[in-house]
Amino acid sequence: MPRLPDLMEKRSALVDEMSTLVAKDMAGTLGDEERARFETLDSEVKALDDRIARARKVEAYERVADADPVTGGPGARDLRGYSVARALRSSLAGRLDGLEGEMHAELSKGRETRGIMIPVQVLLGERRAAETRAMTTGGSAGALKGTDLMSEAFIDRLRPALIVEQLGATVLGGLVGNVDVPCLTGSATASWVAEDGVASRTDQTFEKVSLAPKTIAAETQFSRRLMLQSDPTIEGIVRNDLSWVLAAGLDAAAIKGDGANEPTGILATAGLQTVALGTDGAAPTPDHMADLIALPEIANVNAPRSFLTNAKVKKVANKAKDSQGEYYGLPQFFMNEPFAFSNQVPSNLTKGTGTNLSAIIYGAWSDLFIAYWSAVDVLVNPYHQDVASKGGVLVHAFLDADIASRHVESFSAIVDAVA
Repeated sequence: MPRLPDLMEKRSALVDEMSTLVAKDMAGTLGDEERARFETLDSEVKALDDRIARARKVEAYERVADADPVTGGPGARDLRGYSVARALRSSLAGRLDGLEGEMHAELSKGRETRGIMIPVQVLLGERRAAETRAMTTGGSAGALKGTDLMSEAFIDRLRPALIVEQLGATVLGGLVGNVDVPCLTGSATASWVAEDGVASRTDQTFEKVSLAPKTIAAETQFSRRLMLQSDPTIEGIVRNDLSWVLAAGLDAAAIKGDGANEPTGILATAGLQTVALGTDGAAPTPDHMADLIALPEIANVNAPRSFLTNAKVKKVANKAKDSQGEYYGLPQFFMNEPFAFSNQVPSNLTKGTGTNLSAIIYGAWSDLFIAYWSAVDVLVNPYHQDVASKGGVLVHAFLDADIASRHVESFSAIVDAVA
């Protein structure tokens, strides 16, 4: 079947020939054979238009079918039957097949892999974050052996809320090379001129936000018996633990990454606008929230914005009172702007003589990019000295990602609140 560019090129040639015949007709020199030729060309163009419309539909369908399932775009496969536990066991046995094998083959195309390639949305789609921990059937995970247990009955560890993507960060998936996102920083300006005067010329100015893959890696441990005996109960626990292993690292980096091996987070962004409380370790007030709101607004940031801070600041906000001794309540404290809480926001900052201080971030979260270059690359290692003699496995997970703000003015912060 001819591709769309070929059809468009053929159509252009036919239209050019028709234009030549029309010019002859206007000059009164068009013969009968040329009139017949024009009608033939007209029919061919109409037929081509139908073929072009069909070819465009096919190309649209192909784009959907080829959509990179790294981040679960609109064309991603239905992965409801995907089992992380089965993928780990199959890898351990050396025979990766079924849906897990198909996704591994698809995600491995043109990429260097260490182990099993697992779609990001399988692990990070519902719960996100991180921790290295071991589970054995003889220890805390032994309760999973019972054949009548449901995974919903499993009591998970206490974990911080994962929040950055929920707040609306812009996710870029399926990337290959480094990415530069152009940003307009200065527009042309209008000016009034005298009659017959010359307008002043002003140029637009641009900068770029650069993203390059950085690798986040994590490790968790499972006993061999647990892997063999706990399906399907083990599936939810495996997914949750691996997702927390990676997603909390991404969330924390987005908030406070130092820009060394990890991405540069909001709090470490050069030129970040801040509001000082006046005294190191002072309690924030609604007035300070108003000051935070004003900074992006003055900088013409028009996208929807919201607050993010931790539970310690929430405690302070809940107890804040007005001059009449009445509690503000959280909505009024945060000036009726949206707000969220996560203990990923640091509460161990120092400033001047203040220690164990908390951060409060306000901004347009859609201006924060989270970029993915790979699926989650999972290596099942039964040979490590910590597990080899016990028949267990270490699971190493790797993900290539980066985080950056579109504009530094999109965010403002307090970094010296009492905790």
